[in-house]
Amino acid sequence: MLGPAEVRRLAAELDVRPTKKLGQNFVHDPNTVRRIVVAAGLTPDDVVLEVGPGLGSLTLALLPACRRVLAVEIDPVLARRLPETAAERAPALAERLQVIQDDAVRVSADRLRPPPTALVANLPYNVSVPVVLHLLAELPSLRRALVMVQAEVADRMAAAPGSRVYGVPSVKIAWYAEARRVATVPRTVFWPVPNVDSALVLLTRRDTPPGRREDVFRLVDAAFAQRRKTLRAALAGWAGSAARAGALLERAGVDPSTRGEQLTVADFARLAGVALDQPSTTDGPAV
Repeated sequence: MLGPAEVRRLAAELDVRPTKKLGQNFVHDPNTVRRIVVAAGLTPDDVVLEVGPGLGSLTLALLPACRRVLAVEIDPVLARRLPETAAERAPALAERLQVIQDDAVRVSADRLRPPPTALVANLPYNVSVPVVLHLLAELPSLRRALVMVQAEVADRMAAAPGSRVYGVPSVKIAWYAEARRVATVPRTVFWPVPNVDSALVLLTRRDTPPGRREDVFRLVDAAFAQRRKTLRAALAGWAGSAARAGALLERAGVDPSTRGEQLTVADFARLAGVALDQPSTTDGPAV
């Protein structure tokens, strides 16, 4: 495990200065990383994908708990050093580690072999939701995930319909998985100390609703683009007119006077399906 002194020493050795651009806040508390691994519920057969391993605090805790760790690191200096850190601190387990230098928002499935079954990561604050959505779409082998994100983002990811913070991230995450906030992580376990608290979100993969993801996500974006408007008004551009939006909503069994934050992902999928079954006869945009 890497404690505060080891983290700072290693950063100084590599001349690493954590940057906001890469969302670098390194965990230096061994108890926190142990807690993360336990909460992830890993089995010895799991192949774990770790995003942004940084100096290796969480990586070292993951190695004994699974069959393999695929660590995706965008920083070339950190990516080169991580295998050495594993060899120094966990020599009997170092062969379980594979480091992939890449951007997690764009990494493709063919670079991640064997296919990962679990995602466990301290995600950079600035790209946490895009990373999760990309990986869930790109890697159907992922059955569960435990991610540490900014506390406010955790609330949005796990929000239920009707919640004040329910929005686009909530619905799109729900397309793939059930999300549940499981713990708060104090800012004091990081170096440098961030200005916000973090939280752990547990994601459990489930069957996706019927329909095409692209159609449903386009509808979700339109529904939340103007949160204060009713769906009939908010979806006018998406449907071609307010009148057609209202008709589609009624066919889908949704009150046109309701707002997007009241709909479940299944509701959005049903509405998108109705729109495909009722092609527009106007010159409005296709749906």
